[in-house]
Parts: sequence; C-alpha cells; structure tokens
Amino acid sequence: MAFIDYYKILGIQKNATESEIKKAYRKLARKYHPDLNPNNKEAEKKFKEINEANEVLSHKENRKKYDKYGKDWEHAEHFEKAEKQQQYQRSSQQGSRGSFNESDYSDFFESMFGGRSSRSSRSSVKYRGQDFNAELQLNLTDVYKTHKRTLTVNGKNIRLTIPAGVKNGQIIKIKGHGGEGVNGGPKGDLHIKFSITNNTKFKLENDNLYTNVDLDLYKALLGGDITVDTFDGKVKLKIKPETPNGTKVKLKGKGFPIYKKEGSFGDLYITYQIVTPTKLTEKEKELFTELSKLRML
Repeated sequence: MAFIDYYKILGIQKNATESEIKKAYRKLARKYHPDLNPNNKEAEKKFKEINEANEVLSHKENRKKYDKYGKDWEHAEHFEKAEKQQQYQRSSQQGSRGSFNESDYSDFFESMFGGRSSRSSRSSVKYRGQDFNAELQLNLTDVYKTHKRTLTVNGKNIRLTIPAGVKNGQIIKIKGHGGEGVNGGPKGDLHIKFSITNNTKFKLENDNLYTNVDLDLYKALLGGDITVDTFDGKVKLKIKPETPNGTKVKLKGKGFPIYKKEGSFGDLYITYQIVTPTKLTEKEKELFTELSKLRML
C-alpha cells in the first residue's frame, strides 16, 4: 500500500490546527463536490481523497497514529502490542536480544510474537479492523423526517437511513463499515457524528420548539383569528380579547420528532409579542386620545 500524504491532499502543514483542517476540508469539498462536477471522474476521485484525509486528520487519535505510523496507521494497536511483546521477551528470556524498530512496522507479523513463534501461530491470529469516524453536516429541516442519504467514507459510498429527530452532536454506529480486519478478522465500525445547523426561525430544546409571533394591538385588545407557521405547515389560532404581551400558548404535538419514536413529537410553544402601531394618522391620534380620556373616567 503506497503512502498517501493527507496533509498534502488538504493543502495544509503538518502542524495545522483543528480549525485549519476543517476550513481546508470544507473549501475543497465544496470545490470538488460531485453535484458541482457532474460526470467528472477526476473531481470524483479528488473528492474521495479529500474525505479520506479529513476522516483521519480531523480525529485526534487517528491523526496521532497517522503521524507516527504513516500508511500503516490503521494497525497502530498491533504494532504497539508487538513492541510490548518484544520488551517482555527481552526481560523474560535469557540470551534473547530481539529488537523492534520502525522498519518492522510495515511487516509487523514477523515481529509480533518474536523469533521463537511459528509461522502458523502468527498467521492464525485475527485482529478487528480499525473504526472509522465521519462527520455529516445537515440542516435542521433535513432531520425532520426519516430519509436515506449516501455518505462517502474512505472512498466508498455507503447508503444509510437517517432517523427523524437525530440531534446535533449525536453519534451513531454502523457496524462493519470500518477498516478491513487483519488476517481474516472482522471489519471495524463506522461512527458518524451529526453536525446540524438550525436553518429555521424556531428554537429547538430537547424535542420542543419555540418561536415568537407578532400580534397587532387591535387584535390583542379585541380578539380574533390569526394564522401562524409551524414546522410542517400553517395553523389557525383564536386570540382571546385583552391578550397581554408575552402570553405563551402551547401547541401539543407540533414540535420536533422524538428520536426513534415514530409518530411521536414534542410541543410547539408560541410567545405573542404585541406590535404597537406607528405612523398614526390625525384621525387615529384623535381616537386614541378619546380612548385615553375614557380610561381616566
């Protein structure tokens, strides 16, 4: 397996910060995204390389392994076990002078159990593949309903179902979609972290939604009907006469879907904000003056 310089792919220095890595990845991902480069094989290849580089360098532990072991970073745990085994042999076996150096990394099976182990015992040891970590960026409107999406991880397209109600920062595991196992061992898993941007006017807390609705002074005083927006459409509400500013109403079941509970939703809380009329005509000023005099009687 040839060495791939992930830093070069993202166009950053080896001492780049996490924010610099993220900034470089987003810039290149937008440039080479398949939607912006239809039927462009080179752009598609570049996009896969960018994703692969980001998956490794944006994960602190994976980046540390990559910096130390290069192309063999996915087998870091095996190298470390081999090194400990060598140390144990040196301390427990007289006359044994086995050593472990960096040139052994790419051929770690030869040094895994020392010179006294048989080839058959080495080839029978199976190791689980490396776990992969990926970040999926979505809008809040994207996760209101369960839907399917294709995610490119390590150069492979994975079709996954995104459940309604998934939260920002939540991590889900997809079993068997990580790195290949060693010596016939099982594949690792894929851990996907959701980064969700609220692109709506609603505030989300747990599964409840919150919003403010302007209410004109006349309707607040006299009552009437208004139409308000909810996350999935409009509803008509009845306003009681003499509704105070800051009045809160709850629309049950009009909030956000509850994760992994199909058909269950939080509530929508609306706060009325009374809007004072401006640019009054002379007639309106006269009428308000008369009203104020009546209130003083």
